[in-house]
Amino acid sequence: MKITGVELRRIAMPLVAPFRTSFGTETTRDVLLVRVVTPEAEGWGECVAMSQPLYSSEYVDGAAEVIRRFLLPALPDEVDAQAVARHLAPIKGHRMAKAALETAILDAQLRANGESFGQFLGAAVDRVPCGVSVGIMDTVPQLLDAVEGYLEEGYVRIKLKIEPGWDVEPVRAVRERFGEDLLLQVDANAAYTLADARHLARLDAFGLLLIEQPLANDDLVQHAQLAAQLQTPICLDESIESAEHAAAAISLGACSIINIKPGRTGGYLEARRIHDLCRAHGVAVWCGGMLETGLGRAANVALAALPGFTLPGDTSASRRYYATDITEPFELAEGHLSVPKGPGLGVEPIPSILEEVTTSSEWIPA
Repeated sequence: MKITGVELRRIAMPLVAPFRTSFGTETTRDVLLVRVVTPEAEGWGECVAMSQPLYSSEYVDGAAEVIRRFLLPALPDEVDAQAVARHLAPIKGHRMAKAALETAILDAQLRANGESFGQFLGAAVDRVPCGVSVGIMDTVPQLLDAVEGYLEEGYVRIKLKIEPGWDVEPVRAVRERFGEDLLLQVDANAAYTLADARHLARLDAFGLLLIEQPLANDDLVQHAQLAAQLQTPICLDESIESAEHAAAAISLGACSIINIKPGRTGGYLEARRIHDLCRAHGVAVWCGGMLETGLGRAANVALAALPGFTLPGDTSASRRYYATDITEPFELAEGHLSVPKGPGLGVEPIPSILEEVTTSSEWIPA
């Protein structure tokens, strides 16, 4: 497939409410979209990097720069989506930027072939159960009101963001208010150390599905030591950037569950490899979210339809984050989202809305 040009488009997406985690608060998402144009079709990819290097070392300005200066020049004149990772391998890191470019190329290729993301990846179902991620709140009553609202919308699982000083009591309050049948998990975003093991063990009393990324992203050994001290299963997120990382974590006993975020792992092909590895080793996986627009959400829902995704993901409906999405909105139905069936992502930006939220656009001819 020959690429005739690539557009790097920046958009500003206001969130319906501030989203606070242990590493910061977001009110507007600065999104980099990659549009790849070929003679047969065009494709879209969404970069999940944040404005600042807080979740990971990547950030939006850096992602745009590395795509422009290094990733695009590394591609041959004729490129197949399944070979993109190999061509980009000499450039170290920058997985979120690589994922956005690979996804756009894959989308264009699948659209040209009339094949959907779900078909290509190996989706086993036509809809996926959805959980929701609830940020850190100012007060416990505010948290309880938020959780109640999401449950009324139909979400089948609740994830609470936690940090030191906001952990045991909020979890206790949610469990007491909504009962033992609620599927409940927590996410620390690497906010704790191994010295907090005894404190984190207090969460065992609440029957959680998992505790996500309690320790530093680069410390599998201490996660394994923590896992031996907790009854609550440990799930890794930031620590897993490749199938090799997943294999190491499984071998060490650092986790029994993995959150697969395609942007963090370099794209949907590597995400599928992690899924396949985990499925072979009996390790549960679920699809995480990075506050994606409908473009990224469409691909995530397709990925979450693979057979190894046995836990509800953070896919969520469009209105969880955005009053107006750039695509036709994803709507929750009985706690599930439907897997798009059209070619490629199965969705595309609505031109008038895309134009309204665009802050800059750059065309790079091949």
